[in-house]
Amino acid sequence: MLINYDEFSMFGENISEYSLKVSALPKVERISCSLSDGRTLSALKWGTQSPEITFVHGSAQNAHTWDTVALAMGISVLAIDLPGHGYSSWRSDGNYEPSVLAPDVATAIETWAPKTRLVVGMSLGGLTTLALAGQRPDLVSSLVSVDITPGVNSEKAKAITDFVNGPQSFASFEDLLARTIEHNPTRSESSLRRGILHNAKQQPDGSWQWRYDRSTHPSPQDTTKRLDRLSALWDVISQLECPMTLVRGGTSPVVDDDDVAELKRRKPNCEVIVVDGAGHSVQGDRPVELAVALTRILAA
Repeated sequence: MLINYDEFSMFGENISEYSLKVSALPKVERISCSLSDGRTLSALKWGTQSPEITFVHGSAQNAHTWDTVALAMGISVLAIDLPGHGYSSWRSDGNYEPSVLAPDVATAIETWAPKTRLVVGMSLGGLTTLALAGQRPDLVSSLVSVDITPGVNSEKAKAITDFVNGPQSFASFEDLLARTIEHNPTRSESSLRRGILHNAKQQPDGSWQWRYDRSTHPSPQDTTKRLDRLSALWDVISQLECPMTLVRGGTSPVVDDDDVAELKRRKPNCEVIVVDGAGHSVQGDRPVELAVALTRILAA
């Protein structure tokens, strides 16, 4: 059975599931721009004003991962589809490292959110926005990293990579949902169902495939070199002039106490918020709590 998908049709479910006080649905539109090399960058723009927050999702996610947070905050925000994800073009070289993605995020902010007051990135998005702060500090007034530091390694991220590197195709939606539930025990089934509809696409034969680019499979040697390059982002934190906040998932293994200690050594005034009951995807597990934290940071 073919499923009719409308990316703007499920906001009522987000509102109901989290008992959000939303008097009327905000304006949400899909926007895109052309990059200098001919690729397309896509995003969701919430509200009618210039966005106050720019959101950047993690690996194998897309802009809709922030839907409940955006609804709970009720302000104008921009949520980007990173290259190789959602409706943005895939890179021909398959390179999705933070330093490579950061210029595209800079283009998005300059084009759609020049007045952004807060840049929020989760996982790969958090490392990308950190690289952005190093490359273009003029675009980052305040930075929030969601459950990620440059101290991430293969062991800490194993549960995530095991899921992301799993099968590309599934015979049915139910098969895809079952695997997603298995690897996301902190999430409700309804939120995972919405997430799949946003992050996978049905084929003419009724099977399902993930939307994100899985065309490259780095060797262990390449992965080691990539992690070494990520560790260089600690130096960006040391030189960071804007305020920074780390939001840590209380049950996530991706950020450990040693990472927090190194973060505080590099940037002593960095605030660290722990969200109880949240795994790595804090915006998916505890979106209302994250919205409250971001609202407070904006008001500071």
